[in-house]
Amino acid sequence: MKTLSVIGSTGSIGVQTLEVAAERGYRVAGLAAGKNAAALERQILQFRPRVAALRDPQAGKALAEKLSGVCDTRILWGEEGVCRTAALEEAGLVLNAAVGIAGLRPTVAAIEAGKTLALANKESLVCAGELVNRLAAAHGVSILPVDSEHSAIFQCLQGSRGGEVERLILTASGGPFFGKTAAEMEHMGPQQALKHPSWSMGAKITVDSATMMNKGFEMIEAMHLFGVRPDQIDVVVHRESIVHSLVEFRDGSVLAQLSPPDMRLPIQYAVDYPDRQYAPRRRLDLAALGRLTFFAPDEEAFPAMKLCREVMEKGGNLGAAVNGANEVAVAAFLAGKIPFGRIYPMVERVARAVPFIPAPTLEDIFETDRQARAAVTME
Repeated sequence: MKTLSVIGSTGSIGVQTLEVAAERGYRVAGLAAGKNAAALERQILQFRPRVAALRDPQAGKALAEKLSGVCDTRILWGEEGVCRTAALEEAGLVLNAAVGIAGLRPTVAAIEAGKTLALANKESLVCAGELVNRLAAAHGVSILPVDSEHSAIFQCLQGSRGGEVERLILTASGGPFFGKTAAEMEHMGPQQALKHPSWSMGAKITVDSATMMNKGFEMIEAMHLFGVRPDQIDVVVHRESIVHSLVEFRDGSVLAQLSPPDMRLPIQYAVDYPDRQYAPRRRLDLAALGRLTFFAPDEEAFPAMKLCREVMEKGGNLGAAVNGANEVAVAAFLAGKIPFGRIYPMVERVARAVPFIPAPTLEDIFETDRQARAAVTME
């Protein structure tokens, strides 16, 4: 029986991970969330983990008091509590679905504890990919991708040998603003940006999909996950979200992974890897679909991918600067403080203003994040 710890358990990916765990009969030893105490409480009472944690200390202490005598789950709080949950001894696999740079320390904690890491927190690699990879190599830890695009690439690579890959092709839905010009999007608000055509996701990642910053982050993530050069990664817009990504090999052959858009499939693949188990999911009916379409991304209307290519080329702490600025800018947009058209220009200005560090330490990464956030707040 597999035993899991799930970080970010109350978010979209975390909730679907627990659905898969319940279907498969896996034991959940640890749960960790940000501040959604009510949702975490329901999960605790359903799965009865040995440990659960809330990043928010006040909410964590209140939940511990509320559940005292009700169940045997030990309630922790704060960043330390989340990291202890990620390093839980009996958990064979840690699925990190935390949102934002808040997922980086749990990633490090899981790796240092020698856990197999199923990674849905892309910011761990966007902000500190080189550092995370060195740490994983030092501890002999496998990092399994959970994002649908990276899971697709990972599946297509099974059985291939080093040096055979020519190109990775990430697919993008194009988000809710596909086909629009920068001028048309300038004054869009959260109501329009949150109407994703294919996926049901959290608000922050849905806005990142609308700016295509999410796809830029996925390019950075793919570079670190699969050890390829920046010029070996391309993006194609695929509105149907059926082809989740493709791999082109040096002989010209291209393999693709196809399925209906359902995050439980890549989650289950990561949790069950290297095995494939039966899943009660909707099956793909190509005849019913009729056709699949593909378009080149419009990098003039959606310039975030250009900035992320610069991150891939330059490395250092630039990814942390871009991510920190983006997190605050998107939060300001969702709060109605800025229009959609201000998100990217704000992120670009701030990211270039933060001092560049070629070989940052973990603490340098967090200091870069702090500086970027402060600079956005002052805009």
